Amino acid sequence: MTRVHATPTDDPDGAIRSILIVGGGTAGWTAAAILARALTGTRTRITLVESAAIGVIGVGEATIPPFVDLLQFLGIKLPDFIHHTGATQKLGIRFDGWNGDGSSYWHPFGTFGTTVARRPFHHAVLRARAAGATARVSDFSLCAALAERDLGFAPQGPVPPGARFALHLDAVLVARYFAHYAQSLGVTRIEGTVAGATRDARGMIGAVHLADGGAIAADLFIDASGFHGVLIDRELAEPYIDWRAHLPCDRALALPTDRGSRLPPYTLSAAMRSGWRWQIPLQHRTGNGYVYASTHCADDAAADELLAALAVPGNPAPRQLRFVPGRRARAWVGNCVAIGLASGFLEPLESTSIHLACAGVLNLLDHFPGRACDPALAASYNAELAAEMDHVRDFLILHYALTQRRDTPFWRDMAAAPLPDSLAARIALYADAGIVRPRPRDLFTEPSWFYVFDGMGLTPRRTDPLLAVVEPVRLAQMLGQIGRDALAGARMAVSHADLFPPSQTRVAIVA
Repeated sequence: MTRVHATPTDDPDGAIRSILIVGGGTAGWTAAAILARALTGTRTRITLVESAAIGVIGVGEATIPPFVDLLQFLGIKLPDFIHHTGATQKLGIRFDGWNGDGSSYWHPFGTFGTTVARRPFHHAVLRARAAGATARVSDFSLCAALAERDLGFAPQGPVPPGARFALHLDAVLVARYFAHYAQSLGVTRIEGTVAGATRDARGMIGAVHLADGGAIAADLFIDASGFHGVLIDRELAEPYIDWRAHLPCDRALALPTDRGSRLPPYTLSAAMRSGWRWQIPLQHRTGNGYVYASTHCADDAAADELLAALAVPGNPAPRQLRFVPGRRARAWVGNCVAIGLASGFLEPLESTSIHLACAGVLNLLDHFPGRACDPALAASYNAELAAEMDHVRDFLILHYALTQRRDTPFWRDMAAAPLPDSLAARIALYADAGIVRPRPRDLFTEPSWFYVFDGMGLTPRRTDPLLAVVEPVRLAQMLGQIGRDALAGARMAVSHADLFPPSQTRVAIVA
């Protein structure tokens, strides 16, 4: 029987002395790693309870650049992390077929040009096109230019000017890596299955009860139990806001295949009949999957469509994941904070799953409570997390909202679906004169919105009038120089496959 006693409540400073994380996997162990690093030197004990019988979801195998920043915060050496997780470099996402067969566009990382006449660079691109010039995103984005040529740069070396990267990774190996890291900083792991919890008169959780009869008490509880929502849902019954009216995809099939002869430094998102297909190249295999709407496609038909697209011999059975896109009304309730899938889920179209889990923990550090868990802290935390989730939701819906595909009922329904007012306002603003007005803390910045607007074929009715002060010839000269400068970093690039040659590919598991 496992019993861990909380710090006595008469501790004069009222500080959090014990944290219990319910659930392991990528979210749980990442939370443990972040908290252990941030709270090093304090008297706070961190415990994680997980069941070996519950596997890692493993769908979100692609990240965005803030994940690399997180590794730096944790003091983890990038080459070591890459070696132990089978990771490869990611310079962006390529979207194929989203605006009809044969269409393709990039959402790259890194910078995109520079300001011209004090206006964001995409206005100069739109102005040049209006004057008859051909101006592609990859002409001014180093990451897009490298990605379309299957080039990369050594992650442990200097990063070329204008470039930024993320990682493709194996979620199971990442969970193991962070588990080893967190435990090396003093986190205690307990094997067990949480069966319930005890709450006081205020509704605060005092302890969780395990299926074997044990109990674990703590001051602060982190629910990282995935879709089960062991605490936030089953115990606290926090409502879940369902977004299927805007994002109807609620199923995913995952199927790993062998590493291919190519090793693209980007995630592929290809339109399918009732959703989209991902392809993520790792050192030791390729991750594949199909995100689709069960209202438009039966599970067996989705599996057949995925296998046909991959041309996999032997008719293997993909692993299925069911989900409801949306989020909790509140992720922080009392002394319980839900992170990762327990707090909400959005399809991995822009590789945000791991980021949102990390952001939830980092936001908790910004609002770190005392044992009383002041409701004002929770309210601020919940408002910020909801705003970020709503922002990501709108950005994902944008990929569907502008589509010109009409070949299946799914795509016709997506083109006609109602939009959240917040997204409708963004589209109207861009459609007039190419204006994008992100908020200061938005995850997706001005270039990201432009890449999707532009990639999906939305051309503003007029160009920015402030760029009229730049003569067309002068503008062409400026764009030419900016393009040459942006691509100057290509001399530091090498074949992405050469960075991870098959003969040297070893996925070492941390003991």
